[in-house]
Amino acid sequence: MNRTCCYATPSEMRQIGIFALLCIFAMTQSYGQVPAANYDESNMPEYTLPDPLMFEDGRPVKDTLDWKRRRAEIYTLFASESFGVMPSGKVEMKATLLTEKPQALDGLALRREVKLTLSYHGKSLDIMLLIYLPKGLHSVPVVIGYNYEGNHSITSESDILLTESWMANSKKLKITDHKANEASRGSQASRWPLKEILQRGYGVVTAYYGDVDPDFDDGFSNGVHALFSGPVNETSWATIAAWAWGYSRILDYVLTVPEINPSQIIVQGHSRQGKAALWAGASDSRFAMVISNNSGCSGAALSRRIFGETIAAINTTFPYWFCGNYKKYNGKEQDMPFDQHELLALIAPRPLYVTSAQEDLWADPKGEFLSCVAASPVYELLGKQGFPAKEMPGLHQPVIGDIGYHIRAGAHDVTSYDWKGYLDFADYHFKKTSQR
Repeated sequence: MNRTCCYATPSEMRQIGIFALLCIFAMTQSYGQVPAANYDESNMPEYTLPDPLMFEDGRPVKDTLDWKRRRAEIYTLFASESFGVMPSGKVEMKATLLTEKPQALDGLALRREVKLTLSYHGKSLDIMLLIYLPKGLHSVPVVIGYNYEGNHSITSESDILLTESWMANSKKLKITDHKANEASRGSQASRWPLKEILQRGYGVVTAYYGDVDPDFDDGFSNGVHALFSGPVNETSWATIAAWAWGYSRILDYVLTVPEINPSQIIVQGHSRQGKAALWAGASDSRFAMVISNNSGCSGAALSRRIFGETIAAINTTFPYWFCGNYKKYNGKEQDMPFDQHELLALIAPRPLYVTSAQEDLWADPKGEFLSCVAASPVYELLGKQGFPAKEMPGLHQPVIGDIGYHIRAGAHDVTSYDWKGYLDFADYHFKKTSQR
């Protein structure tokens, strides 16, 4: 059998996906050469996953009380070795209503723009929220998620305030001074099918992720890190953890909104924000459901498979996403005291939905699926159904249990099909529309 690695070349664009090529380009241009990615199932090492139901000292987890202690072990490992330890200081928060439109989206929605001002020891940070709620409904379930190009980018409505935070350079949007402009209005609307979401009876709360922490290597001197300035060490929280922390601060506000059902709040994230959503869900049990879309390496995908993006690749391209300790696992995934199925297990017993895309090999769809399988025993220990599949499903054949999963056709993106899957899964758990 030929066990040669596969390489990301232009001729493989349709197989690997545009996102993978962009990431590989970023690696070689910005931070130097990294090992070529493997896309060959026959070229993976043998591996053994850590058992989430086995204490570090080798004792088995037998019941829910044992799991509570074991969960603390696993959480501490992820905090100290991967995401970094979040600050314990409590911030003050002030919410300011900036705009309200009772008849938004052709009368389907009540729309608000709210500025959250977080203050801590004399420093402050503003996070701008865009909120859509189904018109005339009460006790509404909502999805909290970040956007990548500003609140004004998720809708064609022309009166949304422009994002003022730092923006990445973008030829498509003609951004050259790191400021959002009119060209970016509606640029991400395909990822946010707002009318369909609202017609299903769900609300949306979104914020530009750069409001919380900028997505560049700034030495942790801006965003929420600036509120908690201090010495940085190997376990200090990094940017993924900052975004996860921001999700919880948005949740603090959302819990005060009278139209929203406090027991039906979903945290959702795509790609890097899929990683942040998983960590937010693991860190904050107030999130009733967690959705991770195409989160890949250091998100839902098993790291020990060494398929697509690796820990060395992600730490080389984005050295500020994870804490210093994570770098010691570059090329040494087998040495990690955890793997990503245990991150999924930290969300138990709450519902968790993981999604993949056929062409997004960089994010390792099979590794995301296998992570769901390996997390299932924890759900089962806690009296839940867990993940009712052992074999990878076909395209557009969702698996629905307490852990849900689908893989769709296409590349690294968020589509209307993904949203249909999210909401079907939420209906299954919140509205009991299917036989349990």
